[in-house]
Amino acid sequence: MGSAYVVTGGGRGIGRAVVERLLADGHSVVAVELDAESVRWTEDHPARSRFTFVEGSASDEAVTEHAADVAQSAGTLRGWVNNAALFRDASLDTSPTRTVLELISAVMDPAVTGCASAVRRFLAEGTQGSVVNITSHQARRPVPGCTPYATAKAAIEGLTRALAVEYGPHGIRVNAVAPGSIGTERYAALLAAQQPDVGARVEAEMRELHPLGRTGLPEEVASAVAHLLSPEAAYITGVTLPVDGGRTVLGRDPDLLQSAGA
Repeated sequence: MGSAYVVTGGGRGIGRAVVERLLADGHSVVAVELDAESVRWTEDHPARSRFTFVEGSASDEAVTEHAADVAQSAGTLRGWVNNAALFRDASLDTSPTRTVLELISAVMDPAVTGCASAVRRFLAEGTQGSVVNITSHQARRPVPGCTPYATAKAAIEGLTRALAVEYGPHGIRVNAVAPGSIGTERYAALLAAQQPDVGARVEAEMRELHPLGRTGLPEEVASAVAHLLSPEAAYITGVTLPVDGGRTVLGRDPDLLQSAGA
């Protein structure tokens, strides 16, 4: 039997790109998604026979355990990608504390649940499996109004390191990938909702925020994920790999900003 992988939030954006990359590499893939419409693109996919959709929340342990069962029926479960997350703005001065805590949990819970299902299966089967958690550049450089999201993503990076230490002796590797601004369907929809001049300004700002001068592609994130899952990364664990075009290392010169009227 071949190798099988579970990808949560695998219907759109980065999750879809990861699913497509793993299928292209010849693996079997199980995608966990809330929305069945998001995986319609797989219906005429040339590797459709190696793809399975599990409908449900990635925060629900029954769902992730079912996904693990399906993956193991297709091959040896080698890896798990925790991509599913909810993004919603909230600030402490305008939102109830309970709302902020619930939003943190909405981002954090799928990663913890997915890691638990993956680690348990790896241990039970004696498999030296790999987990990749998708975090964000905001884990290191938050933007205003995104406290729940940035907090949860930073916690997931801490979870990544903790699990790498705890399960490394079993040959289980746990890493994270932290994307910058990526040109997903959501990003395109946000741009399309703006007036043309506003959209152009946003794109110009994005070019300035990334030293490489552009937003990233979902496929570029998927490439990094595939590498960390693969045997080629056999000695890499506990790492958060930025795939952000240099966004998190960019420090703008204050004098330059002042002269530009910023």
